[in-house]
Amino acid sequence: MAKKPYYITTAIAYTSGKPHIGNTYEIVLADSIARYKRFVGYDVRFQTGTDEHGQKIELKAEEAGITPKEFVDQTAGEIKRIWDLMNTSYDKFIRTTDEDHEKQVQKIFKKLYDQGDIYKGEYEGMYCTPCESFFTESQLVDGKCPDCGREVQPAKEEAYFFKMSKYQGKLIDYINTHPEFIQPESRKNEMMNNFLLPGLQDLCVSRTSFKWGIPVDFDPKHVIYVWIDALTNYITGLGYDLDGHSDKMFEKYWPCDLHLIGKDILRFHTIYWPIMLMALGLPLPKQVFGHPWLIQSDGKMSKSKGNVIYADDLVDMFGVDAVRYFVLHEMPFENDGVISWELLVERLNSDLANTLGNLVNRTISMSNKYFDGEVNNKKVAEPVDQELIDYALDTRIRVSNAMDKLRVADAMTEIFNLFKRCNKYIDETMPWALAKEEDKKDRLATVLYNLVESIIIGATLLEPYMPETSEKILAQLNAPKRKVNDLVRFGGYKSGTKVTDKPEILFARLDLDEVLEKVAALQPTPEPEPEDDNPGIDLEEKKPEITIDEFDKIQLQIGQVIACEEVKKSKKLLCSQVKIGSEVRQIVSGIKAHYSPEDMVGKKVVVVTNLKPAKLAGIESQGMILCAEDAEGNLALVTTEKDMSHGAEIR
Repeated sequence: MAKKPYYITTAIAYTSGKPHIGNTYEIVLADSIARYKRFVGYDVRFQTGTDEHGQKIELKAEEAGITPKEFVDQTAGEIKRIWDLMNTSYDKFIRTTDEDHEKQVQKIFKKLYDQGDIYKGEYEGMYCTPCESFFTESQLVDGKCPDCGREVQPAKEEAYFFKMSKYQGKLIDYINTHPEFIQPESRKNEMMNNFLLPGLQDLCVSRTSFKWGIPVDFDPKHVIYVWIDALTNYITGLGYDLDGHSDKMFEKYWPCDLHLIGKDILRFHTIYWPIMLMALGLPLPKQVFGHPWLIQSDGKMSKSKGNVIYADDLVDMFGVDAVRYFVLHEMPFENDGVISWELLVERLNSDLANTLGNLVNRTISMSNKYFDGEVNNKKVAEPVDQELIDYALDTRIRVSNAMDKLRVADAMTEIFNLFKRCNKYIDETMPWALAKEEDKKDRLATVLYNLVESIIIGATLLEPYMPETSEKILAQLNAPKRKVNDLVRFGGYKSGTKVTDKPEILFARLDLDEVLEKVAALQPTPEPEPEDDNPGIDLEEKKPEITIDEFDKIQLQIGQVIACEEVKKSKKLLCSQVKIGSEVRQIVSGIKAHYSPEDMVGKKVVVVTNLKPAKLAGIESQGMILCAEDAEGNLALVTTEKDMSHGAEIR
């Protein structure tokens, strides 16, 4: 009988930098689901990959002094290295720079244009560069991007648009008749109430202000907007072909069973992506699960906050399976999970070293001590045995119930509850006491057999979450890997089998202080402050204190002066044309005594970009260039230590 296909995907990782453990959590979560589905008999296709186009990539490549392709090649390689380090069993690692993907994206764009779903217009709105998304004023939250909370900039350009509203009613009907489509339930309510029911605006699906993207083949000054490019990876990775020559894999695995994504990109996967599929005449994915974030106690991880933890640092400290255990077990179903070095050490010592590691070690050690490693079922039973047997057999059912609802943390808890029940069984039966009485030897053998069999059941169920640990336990017990149908009965371990004579310590206990010392060594050492040869300047008049909220109202960005000229009616003023991101501002500055127009051209300067425009000598100034002034009245332009791209924000 052919296995039932099951297609699971992660969101493709954006190649703007090295993924932190919060990003890595998603691939580990998807891997645990994929492994479990294989274990229970599905023909699984597991896809992940990288999202490699967009303005942010173009800017980062420029900063690094390399081409965008060189930049994404490096970053995609690093992402794949981390995914492999975490022992994830993906079948396909797609890159949006893959030639076959790019060709299909162009075909899809052209088809949607030809059938009237895409049209050319002009976009004017607020643009978030990190998210590569346009927003209306009403969609902003406190004037900032509703997705990432960063600053947005006004932008206006010619663009192609997708008629989202054309499919709005059809999508609402689909969501209402498919309650399992968006999970958890709270995410569905958010999408319906905040986006669909108020009415969808047409979606900007091309850009002209940067070049690093897939060109619109019939209008090459436009590049295809990142979400059409990125979202279609789920079908192009299966060999989808718009011309009707799709690979057999597409016919086999589409529609997708599960898109596993972060809650912050739920809108794109539950509104934009389904509408694109409707326009293409393709079935919608069966389920989109928006998982919560793994955060530090001081909030969501970000490099700007300096609170980033990387997977490879964690693996160096704790090992792959310990990290997998933590990120899977500590994440609630709907709410964000918290990670800290202290909590990692606590979980490793209590759950992994004590509950699991100590259980396996002492069971093997007792088998060696009392029976030279040979495990026999003498069937000298007592009521307490049946309690353990029932618990062990029921664990498979409890794990299945949890996994059917994607409650991975709950499934792992059930497995570790079995290990705890085994430890309790040792306390109840007291093998060391039975060993002292010769007539209790068969009873002792039965107890150890029950322990070994129960551990094997737990280790078998543990494989999707901690594959290396599962393999090590089974190897030490000399037990072959079991199939799910082997777990419906107790007693599959062959009587007379010998366990290893040298049990391996699965997880060594760690000292928190030693771990924190190693963590401190991971942090860059601050450079010593130089001796102060210049005592500096004391301000004669200090301004009143302000709050961080008041300071946050000031928007500072890097600008590059692209043209400058003297203001003829003034002895002090220069008029500069300053490029900031995708716009050019005219700024008038009183710096003529210190800088010539020629000096200014090409300089990177710090600009106050949200200053109300003012007229100086009859010329409108659209911001302020910052300078430092010493006691003698000398001026120096404020710039950054390293060369930064224009548009970069200063915080």
